[in-house]
Amino acid sequence: MSRLIAATILITLFATMLQPTSAVRARGAASSIMQDSGSTIRGNARQRIDDDDDDDNDEVVFPNQRVGHPDTRILEKYSLVKIAQGSDPLENPSGIITQFGYLNDFPPQLVEATKTEPDENTYLVLKHNPGGPTPGYDYGRHFLFQGHENGSDLAYITRINLDVTDPGRRITLLTPVGSDGKTHFNAIDGSTWDPFTQTLLFTQENGSNGGVIEVTPDWPPVVRTLDGVIGKAGYEGIHPDDKGNLLLMEDSGGTSVNVDPSNPNSPRAARNPNSFVYRFIPYDPEDLFAGGKLQALQVLIGGAPLKFVPVDATHPTGDVFSDAQLQLHTPGTEWPARWVTVHDTAVNGAAAFNANAAAKAAGATPFKRPENAQFLPASGFDTFFFDATGDTSADSGNQPALAARGAWGSIFRVDFPGGAETGLLSIVVLGTAEQSSFDNLAFLDSHTLLATEDRGETLHRQLNLLDSVWAFNVRGHCSRSQRFIALGRDVQSELDAMLIEAGTPGLQNDGDNEPTGLFVSDGSASVHKILGKAADLNKARKFFTQQHGENVVYEILRAKD
Repeated sequence: MSRLIAATILITLFATMLQPTSAVRARGAASSIMQDSGSTIRGNARQRIDDDDDDDNDEVVFPNQRVGHPDTRILEKYSLVKIAQGSDPLENPSGIITQFGYLNDFPPQLVEATKTEPDENTYLVLKHNPGGPTPGYDYGRHFLFQGHENGSDLAYITRINLDVTDPGRRITLLTPVGSDGKTHFNAIDGSTWDPFTQTLLFTQENGSNGGVIEVTPDWPPVVRTLDGVIGKAGYEGIHPDDKGNLLLMEDSGGTSVNVDPSNPNSPRAARNPNSFVYRFIPYDPEDLFAGGKLQALQVLIGGAPLKFVPVDATHPTGDVFSDAQLQLHTPGTEWPARWVTVHDTAVNGAAAFNANAAAKAAGATPFKRPENAQFLPASGFDTFFFDATGDTSADSGNQPALAARGAWGSIFRVDFPGGAETGLLSIVVLGTAEQSSFDNLAFLDSHTLLATEDRGETLHRQLNLLDSVWAFNVRGHCSRSQRFIALGRDVQSELDAMLIEAGTPGLQNDGDNEPTGLFVSDGSASVHKILGKAADLNKARKFFTQQHGENVVYEILRAKD
């Protein structure tokens, strides 16, 4: 690409950086893109979610093609209201961290400023003013917290003060840089409120350098890591139960192998299952630093534990094409599951440890990139759902043998009735080209599970489709579905995608937008009202983030609200 073309793109990008977008409403018939058919279990957009309170279950929202910068669309009875965007100023800038979603690092960056990718949101209602950098200022009682996924030791945590209208006090930085200009955090992804410790927990999706960060809510925040207690791993979703235990998902990739094992020249796009589902049982639910047991989920197929199989000379494709993986992903099946202890601070001490390696050594069951989980509302925390992203590649998904083994992604259900030692795992959704690459999860009501997609630019290009957010009715034995949001692509995201495809040297940002930060909660800080306990979510507020590009955070409003 010539310097003139690059300069033209960047001038256009700069000109659009500060221009806000209006609130977005659904336009269900805005596209005539045809959708693939699918079975009930695999999901089919033509089969509506059941909602006894709704009279428009026949509405169809079609996906957006990867062309230009189409609007984001949502079901007609909802609207999206912007509450923050990347160019918004921080109340207390620190070093090059000066805006909500952009670093002030151009230059030295060669092309543009780094976009920080605000990720999972946590909504919290406090009974007091937590304070902030401005002494005596009332920051309100309603807050939205999120970590940022950027790297280079410059990831950070922000608090959106939802009651504040002054743009200079609207967003507060909770993790300023140190004397070296770094925060020494990377890829902050998941977030949650722990009502037992009365602290916020954030995860770093950073492989063996990842882990869990604990942050106090009041000013000034106290920040510490839990590497010697919960371990270091590429953690994403994190969720407390009503006993103070923590459910954690790990996304640590996996070795890629040929999609056709008989053809060494076929694309290496099939990932070996490499990531685990964890449970941390603290000795003292009110003090995570007191230690505890880290456990990982183990599934038994045909009476034998399904364990990690490395890609090596003995197993050139690892466990990618195994019969056990096929059975694990077969709709209609149920398999025994149990927790196995991978680390105990009383036995192993409190030094930092590699949780992924410990899970493999303990014989836990790996999955294809588990991203997030949610407890089924009013299930007594005996049931949870989790998703696995899969391979995010049509080269893999278009191979029937791999599609049947979760290449397009999957959503599982795990039941431990009455807190039993042995439970059951079943697959609820086996992904397809239409519904794939599942990421964030949130319950919209007692039986409607929302799932975002994170297909990535490779799959976007391969299928010429952008991401969606799906609504699955998980009541009963079948999973009926409806597209809840058809994600668009903002101007900055489109321009970044153009720069990537032009091979622009020095570009450090992603292109296409991604839906993330999906969160539905009434914001209660109480143990007695912990998220997942009640079936009634009518008073809950709903948020999600259109990550990359303009890095916009939206609140989802319903017309009757």
